[in-house]
Parts: sequence; C-alpha cells; structure tokens
Amino acid sequence: MTEATPLGPDADGGTPPAVGTGAGRGRRPRDDRPRRPTADDGVLVVDKPAGWTSHDVVARVRRLASTRKVGHAGTLDPMATGVLVLGIGRATRLLTYVTGADKDYTATVRLGVRTTTEDAEGETLTVTDASAVTSDALATAAAALTGDLLQVPSAVSAIKVDGQRAYARVRAGEHVELAARPVTVSRFDVLGVAPAVVTGPDGGEVDVLDVDVAVTCSSGTYVRALARDLGYALGVGAHLTALRRTRVGGYGLDVARTLDELEVTPQDVAVDVLPMAEAARAAFPVRALTAREARALSYGQGVPVGDAPDGPVAAIAPDGTLVGVVSRRGDALRPEIVLAPAG
Repeated sequence: MTEATPLGPDADGGTPPAVGTGAGRGRRPRDDRPRRPTADDGVLVVDKPAGWTSHDVVARVRRLASTRKVGHAGTLDPMATGVLVLGIGRATRLLTYVTGADKDYTATVRLGVRTTTEDAEGETLTVTDASAVTSDALATAAAALTGDLLQVPSAVSAIKVDGQRAYARVRAGEHVELAARPVTVSRFDVLGVAPAVVTGPDGGEVDVLDVDVAVTCSSGTYVRALARDLGYALGVGAHLTALRRTRVGGYGLDVARTLDELEVTPQDVAVDVLPMAEAARAAFPVRALTAREARALSYGQGVPVGDAPDGPVAAIAPDGTLVGVVSRRGDALRPEIVLAPAG
C-alpha cells in the first residue's frame, strides 16, 4: 500500500502537510563533503519521525545512499511515526509485494472530539462530553470494527475522484463522498483509557477520553476511519491524535533505524542496508535452489515446485543470492521477477 505522495490508500494516509514542513523541502544548502559510496541493493527500514512526509524521507535517503533509485512501500502521514520500508537499487522491485502486506499500529483515539480530517491536524467540528462511555461499551464497539469490513475512507485522502485527489476537492470546498472499500481488521484492542479535558465551543471545559489502541489490519485500511467509526458507534465522535506504525509485513521496529542514526554513518562508508536475500526472507517463504535451478531461473525458466507454498516465494541460490521471486504456475515455479543476472 502502497509513489511518494503525502497521502496514500493505506491505513496511515493523512492530510497533506502545511507548506514548509518536513526537512526535505526547499533548496538544500550546498554540500561540499565528498560523495558517500553508493549503498548496496537492499531494503532499509526507517523509523519515520513526526512532521516528515514519506517523500521527505525518500529524498533524505537518496542523499544518504548516493542514489536516486529509492522508493517506499506505503506512505505514512506527517503526523505519524514508525516503520517506513524503503527499497534501494534493485530492491525497489520487491516493494510491490511489501505494499500489500498487513500492518501493525499503535494509536491514540480521542473520544468526544470530531475534526475535519479525522485526525489531530484538522479543525474541530464538534465537542461532546464522553465521560459516560463505559469500558464495556468501548470494548463492544471496538470488537464490532474487527473482521472483514466495508470501510468508507476519509474524504481527506489521496484517493482520486475523477482524476483529482479527494483532499484537493475537499480543500476546494467540494463535498466528497467515497465508496466503501473491503478491508480486514484482525485486531482492534483497547490498551488503556485516560480522561482528558478540552475547551468546548462556549469556552467551558468538556470531559473527553483518550483511548490507546493496537491495530492489525490489511493494506488499504485507514486507522483514522477506524477512530471516526469508533466515535460514531459510541455516539460521541472521535479523531486520531497519535499514530505509530510498528510493523509492515515481516519488517518491524526491531530492524528500523532513525534518520539521525543513518546520518552518523561516516562519509566514506556506504549506508548499511538489509541485503536482498535477507530482506526477501523477511517478506516471503523461501524455496532453496540447486545450482542448476538457480541458473535456469536466472534465464527465466521454470523449476520444479518442490515444497514451495502457493503465492510469491523467494528463490535463494546455494550461495545465498536472491535469484528472484517465483510463484506456482501449473506444475512448475516460474519467475515473477528475476533479480540475479544470468550467467
């Protein structure tokens, strides 16, 4: 999920940042340092900081990796933090598979306040006392938002309507209604509840609730929309105040690095990445190849299925090289992409 736009059809798609936000914007000062060696082909998992767009992170990593060939597998809105999976060099060809992987998030939902964007970056629409919401009611409402759902994406999203982004139409004053889309939410757990106080429209104090949640969902799910629908089900409205992505497919925060950590890499040393084969092992089942099979696949030929499961499979040569991604077609495994040169 799913390129580098501030928004995307993903659980984390947010509102476009204000002009000038994100360190990747504007003309970069002249850098007279020697050019860093080009990073190897591989995957880099970044712990995205708040206030940066995914495009800002890609721009920064292009400089750090000394290559333009950098892409990412699913946007995070500027407010959000956490796992952003980048492909460098030939590994960009793996991103199409990572984009569709399921994802884990932790988030905070504020019950009692609705906003124009369904997150903290929008303007307040309504404020409602949420102090009467019980733990049982909250658990029941969250449970009803798990499983296979038809979710209406936020109108302030990057989904295109007649060739134009929905958020652009909303900003132009149009009323946008998006069609519901099938998504799967396999986990929507309440982790904790804390009371809070906000200022109501009349200037008085209103009691609201901040609810910490954990979400596991399919590609295309909007966590902002989950927050919106949770508030609607409880009759008090809600919006998302914090969002952190902790996993994308097989890549979690345990292998993520911050941009500050990457920046301290010595200028004469290439930025370290997850090698192609290691990155593929984290994302796919593996089919170990013989030397003969590896050579056949490198020429685009099929090989016996062996013990390979259905779906995309990483084909690994005896020397540990990732030959390509294969899938079963008929009685053979055939390449979807070939990454090792024939020879």
